[in-house]
Amino acid sequence: YNFFSPRHQGVRRNCAGQPGCMLYADKRALETNLKVNLLAIREKELNYYTQNCLAVGTQSALLAGFAYSGLTQVAIPHDRAYLLKLAYLLVTTTAMCFELIAVLNTTLLSMMGPGLALRGPDGAMHPAVDGMMIEYKTAYYSFVLGLVFFHFSAALFSWLIYVHWLVSMAVTASIVGSLWLLYRYAERVYLRFKLSSEEVITGRFSGDEVLEATGRDNVDEQRIVGSIISKEQMQLHTAAQSEEQY
Repeated sequence: YNFFSPRHQGVRRNCAGQPGCMLYADKRALETNLKVNLLAIREKELNYYTQNCLAVGTQSALLAGFAYSGLTQVAIPHDRAYLLKLAYLLVTTTAMCFELIAVLNTTLLSMMGPGLALRGPDGAMHPAVDGMMIEYKTAYYSFVLGLVFFHFSAALFSWLIYVHWLVSMAVTASIVGSLWLLYRYAERVYLRFKLSSEEVITGRFSGDEVLEATGRDNVDEQRIVGSIISKEQMQLHTAAQSEEQY
């Protein structure tokens, strides 16, 4: 909120020395501080998703490098079955591609999400956070699929070199067991920290939260705070429509 705009400077000159000017300035400062505090709450969400993107991107790059090594540093025996060699190359390439998709997605999100929130128009913080919440799921699923295909690639590699069928079976069983343990552990952690859609709290204010913040009997204060928050929501809606047009 620009209190030093020409319009407000004219108001300040016209009411210089009048007691109402101090009240006018205090009210504008209160509105500005409220908007800044609302943005600070959403900034925590922005930092949370940014850190998650950086963490997923780092691990995805590591797995993509392992998969690329499996394509370029492995001497594939020529006497192996054609379908076995084809399956190994396809599965390894798929694992690398999924991890690279996760790397690209998280890199763009960690750059463009905070960039929109920082350099965008008034109200750009909301579409930045909401967009990262949606796009982060794609990066996460790509990372998980790449991890699964990486295990399949390791199992096929044990049959590709083929020392003995007992050795290949033991290696394959170990890899399948590792994949099952990863799934069980991920499921346990997910269920332990899972939040239902009704329990999730975001930085966006609803009508009930305005009532609790201002007091249910203070109608005037509810109207003022509600109007400020409604203005922020309208700016969010306008910014979202502009993104859809472009």
